[in-house]
Amino acid sequence: MAKSLVIVESPAKAKTINKFLGNDYVVKASMGHVRDLPKSKLGVDEEHDFKPQYILLPTKKKTIEDLKKAAEKAEKIYLAADPDREGEAICWHLSEVLKGGKRRFYRVLFNEITKKAVVHAFDSPGEVDGRKVDAQQARRILDRLVGYKLSPLLWDKVRRGLSAGRVQSVALRIIVDREREIQAFKSEEYWSIVARLAPESGAA
Repeated sequence: MAKSLVIVESPAKAKTINKFLGNDYVVKASMGHVRDLPKSKLGVDEEHDFKPQYILLPTKKKTIEDLKKAAEKAEKIYLAADPDREGEAICWHLSEVLKGGKRRFYRVLFNEITKKAVVHAFDSPGEVDGRKVDAQQARRILDRLVGYKLSPLLWDKVRRGLSAGRVQSVALRIIVDREREIQAFKSEEYWSIVARLAPESGAA
């Protein structure tokens, strides 16, 4: 009987979870993302709905080969990356890289590395949440569009090696707007008059 493959993000988690699940499972670590946008170019097709152009990360070549070999021997693959948008995207990328044959993919979620939580997650596996994947992709694409277009301006005006993204660009906008307000300020002379008045009767 083929063993089921479980993929988590870190080797430390893999060892612990393997102890919880037993010999029917093989637990491997992806070491984070296995695909991303290329560093050498924009990697986003602006003419066709901003479609991302993913590549396999060169630094993960050995990891990917190891995961593919393990996947060939498994009928079920459980994707157990962290329970957030980034983890969901990692699971989706893994399913794209490892798909083929009669393999079935399941998404398992747990918020703590305890036997109870892990076993419960495997008792009721689900599917990769496409909405979270889309959210992560939108953030990644926006980072790339803003960063690749704004960073060269920083190199030219400030210093080479600096980078900008969606967060820095918003902060920069706030600073620019504030500076424009300061420059547009027109000083006007004004006086403050303080008076103490009393009625004719002399009462305070």
